[in-house]
Amino acid sequence: MSTAVKTTSYPKERINILFLENISERAVQQFKQNGYTNIKKLSGALSEDELIKAVKDVHLIGIRSKTMITKKVLEAATKLQAIGCFCIGVNQVDLKAATKAGVVVFNAPYSNTRSVAELVIGSSIMLIRRIIDKNKAAHDGIWLKEAKGSFELRGKTLGLIGYGNIGSQVSVLAESLGMKVLFYDTETKLPLGNAHSAKNMKELLGLSDIVSLHVPETAQTKNMINKNTIKQMKEGAILINYARGEVVDLKALANALSEEHLSGAAIDVYPFEPEKNGDRFETPLQGLKNVILTPHIGGSTEEAQQNIGEDVSIKLFQYLERGITNGSHSVPAIGLPPIDGAHRLLHTHHNVPGVLSAINTVLSKNNINIVGQYLKTNEEIGYVVLDVDKKLSTQALALLKEVKHTIKVRLLY
Repeated sequence: MSTAVKTTSYPKERINILFLENISERAVQQFKQNGYTNIKKLSGALSEDELIKAVKDVHLIGIRSKTMITKKVLEAATKLQAIGCFCIGVNQVDLKAATKAGVVVFNAPYSNTRSVAELVIGSSIMLIRRIIDKNKAAHDGIWLKEAKGSFELRGKTLGLIGYGNIGSQVSVLAESLGMKVLFYDTETKLPLGNAHSAKNMKELLGLSDIVSLHVPETAQTKNMINKNTIKQMKEGAILINYARGEVVDLKALANALSEEHLSGAAIDVYPFEPEKNGDRFETPLQGLKNVILTPHIGGSTEEAQQNIGEDVSIKLFQYLERGITNGSHSVPAIGLPPIDGAHRLLHTHHNVPGVLSAINTVLSKNNINIVGQYLKTNEEIGYVVLDVDKKLSTQALALLKEVKHTIKVRLLY
Protein backbone atom coordinates (compact mmCIF):
# COMPACT_ATOMS: atom_id res chain seq x y z
CA MET A 1 0.00 0.00 0.00
CA SER A 2 1.29 3.45 -0.88
CA THR A 3 0.35 7.02 0.00
CA ALA A 4 1.57 8.41 -3.32
CA VAL A 5 -0.55 11.17 -4.78
CA LYS A 6 -2.88 9.99 -7.53
CA THR A 7 -3.85 11.91 -10.66
CA THR A 8 -7.58 12.50 -10.83
CA SER A 9 -9.42 11.19 -13.88
CA TYR A 10 -11.20 14.51 -14.36
CA PRO A 11 -8.70 17.25 -15.33
CA LYS A 12 -8.25 19.77 -12.52
CA GLU A 13 -8.25 22.68 -14.93
CA ARG A 14 -11.78 21.73 -16.02
CA ILE A 15 -13.19 21.85 -12.49
CA ASN A 16 -15.22 25.05 -12.20
CA ILE A 17 -14.77 26.80 -8.86
CA LEU A 18 -16.83 29.75 -7.61
CA PHE A 19 -15.62 31.71 -4.58
CA LEU A 20 -17.96 34.31 -3.07
CA GLU A 21 -17.75 36.92 -0.29
CA ASN A 22 -14.10 37.81 -0.86
CA ILE A 23 -12.70 34.52 0.45
CA SER A 24 -9.06 34.73 1.58
CA GLU A 25 -6.57 35.04 -1.25
CA ARG A 26 -4.62 32.30 0.53
CA ALA A 27 -7.34 29.82 -0.46
CA VAL A 28 -7.22 30.95 -4.09
CA GLN A 29 -3.43 30.56 -4.14
CA GLN A 30 -3.64 27.09 -2.67
CA PHE A 31 -6.09 25.94 -5.33
CA LYS A 32 -3.97 27.37 -8.13
CA GLN A 33 -0.83 25.79 -6.69
CA ASN A 34 -2.64 22.44 -6.67
CA GLY A 35 -3.56 22.72 -10.36
CA TYR A 36 -7.09 24.15 -10.09
CA THR A 37 -6.98 27.14 -12.41
CA ASN A 38 -10.63 27.68 -13.40
CA ILE A 39 -11.54 29.92 -10.45
CA LYS A 40 -14.04 32.76 -10.37
CA LYS A 41 -13.90 35.00 -7.30
CA LEU A 42 -16.56 37.56 -6.34
CA SER A 43 -16.31 40.07 -3.49
CA GLY A 44 -19.93 39.86 -2.29
CA ALA A 45 -22.72 37.37 -1.70
CA LEU A 46 -25.34 36.45 -4.31
CA SER A 47 -29.10 36.25 -3.94
CA GLU A 48 -30.89 32.94 -4.45
CA ASP A 49 -31.91 33.85 -8.03
CA GLU A 50 -28.36 34.99 -8.85
CA LEU A 51 -26.91 31.81 -7.38
CA ILE A 52 -29.27 29.58 -9.33
CA LYS A 53 -27.92 31.13 -12.54
CA ALA A 54 -24.29 31.09 -11.37
CA VAL A 55 -24.02 27.46 -10.18
CA LYS A 56 -25.21 25.69 -13.33
CA ASP A 57 -21.75 24.36 -14.29
CA VAL A 58 -19.97 24.80 -10.95
CA HIS A 59 -18.28 21.79 -9.35
CA LEU A 60 -17.17 23.50 -6.16
CA ILE A 61 -18.46 26.60 -4.40
CA GLY A 62 -16.78 28.49 -1.57
CA ILE A 63 -18.81 30.82 0.66
CA ARG A 64 -18.71 32.60 4.01
CA SER A 65 -21.65 33.50 6.26
CA LYS A 66 -23.88 35.63 3.99
CA THR A 67 -24.48 33.32 1.04
CA MET A 68 -27.51 31.07 1.49
CA ILE A 69 -27.26 27.69 -0.23
CA THR A 70 -30.92 26.69 -0.41
CA LYS A 71 -32.68 23.61 -1.75
CA LYS A 72 -33.46 25.46 -4.99
CA VAL A 73 -29.79 26.39 -5.44
CA LEU A 74 -28.72 22.79 -4.88
CA GLU A 75 -31.32 21.53 -7.36
CA ALA A 76 -29.89 23.90 -9.97
CA ALA A 77 -26.29 22.89 -9.23
CA THR A 78 -26.36 19.56 -11.07
CA LYS A 79 -22.55 19.29 -11.26
CA LEU A 80 -21.82 20.43 -7.71
CA GLN A 81 -19.52 18.10 -5.78
CA ALA A 82 -18.67 20.11 -2.66
CA ILE A 83 -19.37 23.28 -0.69
CA GLY A 84 -16.61 24.93 1.31
CA CYS A 85 -17.88 27.19 4.12
CA PHE A 86 -14.88 29.40 4.85
CA CYS A 87 -16.16 30.23 8.34
CA ILE A 88 -17.13 28.53 11.60
CA GLY A 89 -20.79 27.71 10.93
CA VAL A 90 -22.75 25.85 8.25
CA ASN A 91 -26.24 27.15 9.11
CA GLN A 92 -26.28 29.07 5.80
CA VAL A 93 -26.44 25.76 3.92
CA ASP A 94 -29.55 23.58 3.68
CA LEU A 95 -27.72 20.52 5.01
CA LYS A 96 -30.69 18.21 4.52
CA ALA A 97 -30.88 19.08 0.82
CA ALA A 98 -27.08 18.86 0.47
CA THR A 99 -27.10 15.42 2.06
CA LYS A 100 -29.86 14.14 -0.24
CA ALA A 101 -27.91 15.47 -3.23
CA GLY A 102 -24.70 13.82 -2.03
CA VAL A 103 -22.89 17.19 -1.91
CA VAL A 104 -20.10 17.32 0.66
CA VAL A 105 -20.12 20.34 3.02
CA PHE A 106 -16.97 21.40 4.88
CA ASN A 107 -16.21 24.28 7.25
CA ALA A 108 -13.45 25.48 9.59
CA PRO A 109 -14.86 25.20 13.12
CA TYR A 110 -11.65 26.05 14.99
CA SER A 111 -9.62 28.40 12.79
CA ASN A 112 -10.74 31.76 14.22
CA THR A 113 -11.04 30.65 17.84
CA ARG A 114 -8.10 32.73 19.04
CA SER A 115 -9.30 35.87 17.25
CA VAL A 116 -12.71 35.76 18.95
CA ALA A 117 -11.24 34.89 22.34
CA GLU A 118 -8.82 37.83 22.25
CA LEU A 119 -11.59 40.25 21.32
CA VAL A 120 -13.75 39.07 24.22
CA ILE A 121 -10.91 39.83 26.64
CA GLY A 122 -10.17 43.16 24.97
CA SER A 123 -13.83 44.20 25.10
CA SER A 124 -14.01 43.17 28.76
CA ILE A 125 -11.16 45.52 29.63
CA MET A 126 -12.62 48.39 27.61
CA LEU A 127 -16.05 48.02 29.18
CA ILE A 128 -15.07 47.49 32.80
CA ARG A 129 -12.85 50.59 32.61
CA ARG A 130 -15.61 52.53 30.79
CA ILE A 131 -13.12 53.46 28.08
CA ILE A 132 -15.95 53.74 25.55
CA ASP A 133 -17.51 56.73 27.32
CA LYS A 134 -14.16 58.41 28.02
CA ASN A 135 -13.11 57.97 24.39
CA LYS A 136 -16.33 59.58 23.15
CA ALA A 137 -15.94 62.47 25.59
CA ALA A 138 -12.37 63.09 24.43
CA HIS A 139 -13.49 63.10 20.78
CA ASP A 140 -16.19 65.58 21.74
CA GLY A 141 -13.60 67.83 23.37
CA ILE A 142 -14.55 66.94 26.97
CA TRP A 143 -11.89 66.06 29.55
CA LEU A 144 -13.32 63.19 31.65
CA LYS A 145 -10.52 62.08 33.98
CA GLU A 146 -12.13 60.05 36.77
CA ALA A 147 -12.00 56.59 38.39
CA LYS A 148 -15.70 56.31 39.20
CA GLY A 149 -17.21 53.15 37.72
CA SER A 150 -13.83 51.90 36.45
CA PHE A 151 -12.49 48.57 37.69
CA GLU A 152 -9.74 46.01 37.12
CA LEU A 153 -10.50 42.60 35.63
CA ARG A 154 -8.36 40.93 38.28
CA GLY A 155 -10.51 39.22 40.86
CA LYS A 156 -13.74 39.61 38.88
CA THR A 157 -15.86 36.63 37.83
CA LEU A 158 -16.28 35.87 34.15
CA GLY A 159 -19.32 33.73 33.35
CA LEU A 160 -19.12 31.74 30.12
CA ILE A 161 -22.34 30.36 28.67
CA GLY A 162 -21.05 27.70 26.33
CA TYR A 163 -17.69 26.03 27.02
CA GLY A 164 -16.67 24.81 23.59
CA ASN A 165 -13.63 25.75 21.52
CA ILE A 166 -13.96 29.51 21.95
CA GLY A 167 -15.42 29.56 25.46
CA SER A 168 -12.67 27.32 26.85
CA GLN A 169 -9.93 29.46 25.26
CA VAL A 170 -11.49 32.63 26.70
CA SER A 171 -11.39 30.79 30.03
CA VAL A 172 -7.62 30.26 29.80
CA LEU A 173 -6.92 33.88 28.80
CA ALA A 174 -9.18 35.23 31.56
CA GLU A 175 -7.46 33.18 34.23
CA SER A 176 -4.07 34.47 33.11
CA LEU A 177 -5.36 37.96 33.97
CA GLY A 178 -6.41 36.87 37.44
CA MET A 179 -10.11 36.42 36.80
CA LYS A 180 -12.32 33.75 38.32
CA VAL A 181 -14.07 31.69 35.64
CA LEU A 182 -17.50 30.12 35.91
CA PHE A 183 -19.07 28.28 32.99
CA TYR A 184 -22.35 26.63 32.05
CA ASP A 185 -22.80 24.17 29.19
CA THR A 186 -25.62 21.80 28.34
CA GLU A 187 -23.01 19.05 27.91
CA THR A 188 -20.59 17.90 30.58
CA LYS A 189 -17.22 19.56 29.94
CA LEU A 190 -13.87 19.09 31.64
CA PRO A 191 -12.82 22.46 33.17
CA LEU A 192 -9.51 23.98 32.12
CA GLY A 193 -7.30 25.51 34.80
CA ASN A 194 -9.29 26.57 37.84
CA ALA A 195 -12.59 27.15 36.04
CA HIS A 196 -15.74 25.86 37.73
CA SER A 197 -18.98 24.58 36.26
CA ALA A 198 -22.19 26.32 37.36
CA LYS A 199 -25.18 24.19 38.36
CA ASN A 200 -27.39 26.09 35.93
CA MET A 201 -27.54 29.31 33.95
CA LYS A 202 -29.38 31.18 36.71
CA GLU A 203 -26.52 30.53 39.13
CA LEU A 204 -23.96 31.72 36.57
CA LEU A 205 -25.87 34.92 35.79
CA GLY A 206 -26.23 35.77 39.47
CA LEU A 207 -22.52 35.36 40.26
CA SER A 208 -20.81 36.83 37.18
CA ASP A 209 -19.45 40.36 36.78
CA ILE A 210 -19.09 39.76 33.04
CA VAL A 211 -21.17 37.27 31.03
CA SER A 212 -19.88 36.12 27.62
CA LEU A 213 -21.99 34.00 25.26
CA HIS A 214 -20.53 31.17 23.18
CA VAL A 215 -23.49 29.09 22.01
CA PRO A 216 -24.86 28.03 18.59
CA GLU A 217 -28.09 29.34 17.10
CA THR A 218 -30.80 26.81 17.87
CA ALA A 219 -34.45 26.85 18.91
CA GLN A 220 -33.26 26.41 22.51
CA THR A 221 -30.81 29.34 22.45
CA LYS A 222 -33.04 31.88 20.67
CA ASN A 223 -33.50 34.89 22.99
CA MET A 224 -31.95 32.96 25.87
CA ILE A 225 -30.84 36.36 27.15
CA ASN A 226 -34.16 38.15 27.57
CA LYS A 227 -36.04 40.38 30.01
CA ASN A 228 -36.29 37.61 32.60
CA THR A 229 -32.74 36.27 32.39
CA ILE A 230 -31.29 39.78 32.40
CA LYS A 231 -33.03 40.35 35.75
CA GLN A 232 -31.04 37.39 37.09
CA MET A 233 -27.76 39.14 36.27
CA LYS A 234 -25.82 41.07 38.90
CA GLU A 235 -26.45 44.78 39.24
CA GLY A 236 -23.82 46.56 37.12
CA ALA A 237 -22.79 43.42 35.20
CA ILE A 238 -21.55 43.43 31.60
CA LEU A 239 -22.86 41.30 28.71
CA ILE A 240 -20.77 40.22 25.72
CA ASN A 241 -22.21 38.43 22.68
CA TYR A 242 -19.80 37.23 19.99
CA ALA A 243 -21.87 34.10 19.29
CA ARG A 244 -25.09 34.39 17.26
CA GLY A 245 -27.49 37.29 16.73
CA GLU A 246 -30.68 35.48 17.73
CA VAL A 247 -29.34 34.63 21.19
CA VAL A 248 -30.03 38.05 22.76
CA ASP A 249 -33.25 40.08 22.89
CA LEU A 250 -31.67 43.43 22.00
CA LYS A 251 -34.67 45.52 23.08
CA ALA A 252 -34.59 43.93 26.54
CA LEU A 253 -30.83 44.53 26.68
CA ALA A 254 -31.28 48.18 25.66
CA ASN A 255 -33.82 48.68 28.46
CA ALA A 256 -31.50 47.08 31.02
CA LEU A 257 -28.66 49.39 29.94
CA SER A 258 -30.88 52.49 29.94
CA GLU A 259 -32.13 51.65 33.44
CA GLU A 260 -28.50 50.97 34.50
CA HIS A 261 -29.23 47.46 35.70
CA LEU A 262 -26.32 46.52 33.43
CA SER A 263 -23.27 48.77 33.13
CA GLY A 264 -22.15 47.84 29.62
CA ALA A 265 -22.33 45.50 26.64
CA ALA A 266 -20.33 44.40 23.62
CA ILE A 267 -22.36 43.05 20.68
CA ASP A 268 -20.89 41.76 17.43
CA VAL A 269 -23.80 39.74 15.99
CA TYR A 270 -27.41 40.75 15.32
CA PRO A 271 -30.73 39.14 14.33
CA PHE A 272 -30.68 41.11 11.08
CA GLU A 273 -27.42 42.13 9.46
CA PRO A 274 -26.77 44.20 6.30
CA GLU A 275 -25.87 42.31 3.14
CA LYS A 276 -22.74 44.32 2.35
CA ASN A 277 -20.43 47.05 3.57
CA GLY A 278 -21.95 50.50 3.47
CA ASP A 279 -25.55 49.33 3.89
CA ARG A 280 -27.73 50.99 6.54
CA PHE A 281 -27.53 49.34 9.96
CA GLU A 282 -29.86 49.86 12.91
CA THR A 283 -30.08 48.41 16.41
CA PRO A 284 -31.81 49.46 19.66
CA LEU A 285 -28.37 49.69 21.26
CA GLN A 286 -27.15 52.65 19.24
CA GLY A 287 -26.35 55.76 21.28
CA LEU A 288 -26.31 53.99 24.66
CA LYS A 289 -23.51 54.51 27.18
CA ASN A 290 -20.62 52.06 27.48
CA VAL A 291 -21.71 49.89 24.56
CA ILE A 292 -19.35 48.45 21.92
CA LEU A 293 -21.03 47.66 18.60
CA THR A 294 -18.99 45.85 15.97
CA PRO A 295 -20.08 44.56 12.51
CA HIS A 296 -19.70 40.77 12.95
CA ILE A 297 -15.91 40.88 12.97
CA GLY A 298 -15.20 38.66 15.98
CA GLY A 299 -13.19 36.24 13.86
CA SER A 300 -12.10 38.74 11.20
CA THR A 301 -8.34 38.92 11.50
CA GLU A 302 -5.73 38.32 8.82
CA GLU A 303 -4.49 35.28 10.75
CA ALA A 304 -7.96 33.78 11.14
CA GLN A 305 -8.86 34.23 7.48
CA GLN A 306 -5.59 32.64 6.41
CA ASN A 307 -6.12 29.71 8.78
CA ILE A 308 -9.70 29.25 7.53
CA GLY A 309 -8.55 29.39 3.91
CA GLU A 310 -5.94 26.70 4.53
CA ASP A 311 -8.20 24.46 6.64
CA VAL A 312 -11.16 24.35 4.25
CA SER A 313 -8.94 24.13 1.17
CA ILE A 314 -7.14 21.07 2.53
CA LYS A 315 -10.45 19.33 3.26
CA LEU A 316 -11.67 20.08 -0.27
CA PHE A 317 -8.42 18.80 -1.84
CA GLN A 318 -8.66 15.58 0.17
CA TYR A 319 -12.19 15.01 -1.09
CA LEU A 320 -11.62 16.00 -4.71
CA GLU A 321 -8.41 13.99 -5.05
CA ARG A 322 -8.80 11.08 -2.60
CA GLY A 323 -12.51 10.86 -1.72
CA ILE A 324 -11.82 11.65 1.96
CA THR A 325 -14.81 13.21 3.71
CA ASN A 326 -13.50 13.75 7.26
CA GLY A 327 -15.11 16.89 8.68
CA SER A 328 -18.12 16.72 6.35
CA HIS A 329 -21.53 17.84 7.63
CA SER A 330 -23.49 15.99 4.95
CA VAL A 331 -21.79 12.94 3.45
CA PRO A 332 -20.59 10.34 6.03
CA ALA A 333 -16.94 10.76 7.07
CA ILE A 334 -14.43 8.36 5.52
CA GLY A 335 -10.65 8.74 5.56
CA LEU A 336 -8.47 6.25 3.69
CA PRO A 337 -5.12 6.01 1.88
CA PRO A 338 -4.85 5.42 -1.88
CA ILE A 339 -4.05 1.91 -3.10
CA ASP A 340 -1.49 1.24 -5.83
CA GLY A 341 -2.64 -0.66 -8.90
CA ALA A 342 -6.29 0.32 -8.52
CA HIS A 343 -8.76 2.94 -9.64
CA ARG A 344 -11.03 4.59 -7.06
CA LEU A 345 -14.77 5.13 -7.48
CA LEU A 346 -17.07 7.11 -5.17
CA HIS A 347 -20.66 5.93 -4.85
CA THR A 348 -23.32 7.89 -2.97
CA HIS A 349 -26.74 6.30 -2.48
CA HIS A 350 -29.94 6.52 -0.46
CA ASN A 351 -29.52 4.71 2.84
CA VAL A 352 -31.80 1.73 2.26
CA PRO A 353 -31.07 -1.97 2.88
CA GLY A 354 -29.38 -3.97 0.15
CA VAL A 355 -27.42 -1.32 -1.78
CA LEU A 356 -23.97 -2.56 -0.77
CA SER A 357 -25.04 -6.11 -1.61
CA ALA A 358 -26.27 -4.92 -5.02
CA ILE A 359 -22.95 -3.17 -5.67
CA ASN A 360 -20.95 -6.27 -4.81
CA THR A 361 -23.28 -8.53 -6.82
CA VAL A 362 -23.18 -6.52 -10.02
CA LEU A 363 -19.38 -6.20 -9.91
CA SER A 364 -18.92 -9.87 -9.06
CA LYS A 365 -21.17 -10.98 -11.93
CA ASN A 366 -18.94 -9.01 -14.31
CA ASN A 367 -15.71 -10.41 -12.83
CA ILE A 368 -14.57 -7.01 -11.52
CA ASN A 369 -12.24 -7.47 -8.58
CA ILE A 370 -12.72 -5.13 -5.59
CA VAL A 371 -9.27 -4.37 -4.15
CA GLY A 372 -10.62 -2.23 -1.29
CA GLN A 373 -14.06 -1.14 -0.12
CA TYR A 374 -15.20 1.35 2.51
CA LEU A 375 -18.78 2.16 3.54
CA LYS A 376 -20.28 4.63 5.96
CA THR A 377 -23.88 5.78 6.35
CA ASN A 378 -25.97 8.40 8.09
CA GLU A 379 -29.75 8.62 8.37
CA GLU A 380 -30.17 9.83 4.80
CA ILE A 381 -27.40 8.43 2.61
CA GLY A 382 -24.59 5.92 2.29
CA TYR A 383 -21.12 6.70 0.96
CA VAL A 384 -19.02 3.91 -0.53
CA VAL A 385 -15.42 4.23 -1.69
CA LEU A 386 -14.33 1.39 -3.97
CA ASP A 387 -10.86 0.57 -5.25
CA VAL A 388 -11.17 -1.73 -8.29
CA ASP A 389 -8.98 -3.31 -10.93
CA LYS A 390 -7.60 -0.59 -13.24
CA LYS A 391 -8.48 -2.42 -16.45
CA LEU A 392 -12.17 -2.65 -15.53
CA SER A 393 -12.80 0.68 -13.78
CA THR A 394 -14.67 2.26 -16.72
CA GLN A 395 -17.00 -0.73 -16.89
CA ALA A 396 -17.43 -0.63 -13.10
CA LEU A 397 -18.42 3.05 -13.30
CA ALA A 398 -21.16 2.30 -15.83
CA LEU A 399 -22.47 -0.64 -13.78
CA LEU A 400 -22.56 1.34 -10.52
CA LYS A 401 -24.62 4.10 -12.14
CA GLU A 402 -27.35 1.52 -12.75
CA VAL A 403 -27.52 0.28 -9.14
CA LYS A 404 -30.93 1.06 -7.64
CA HIS A 405 -31.05 3.99 -5.14
CA THR A 406 -27.84 5.55 -6.55
CA ILE A 407 -27.54 9.33 -6.10
CA LYS A 408 -24.21 9.89 -7.85
CA VAL A 409 -21.09 7.99 -8.90
CA ARG A 410 -17.68 9.43 -9.70
CA LEU A 411 -14.48 7.89 -11.01
CA LEU A 412 -11.90 9.66 -8.90
CA TYR A 413 -8.67 8.35 -10.42
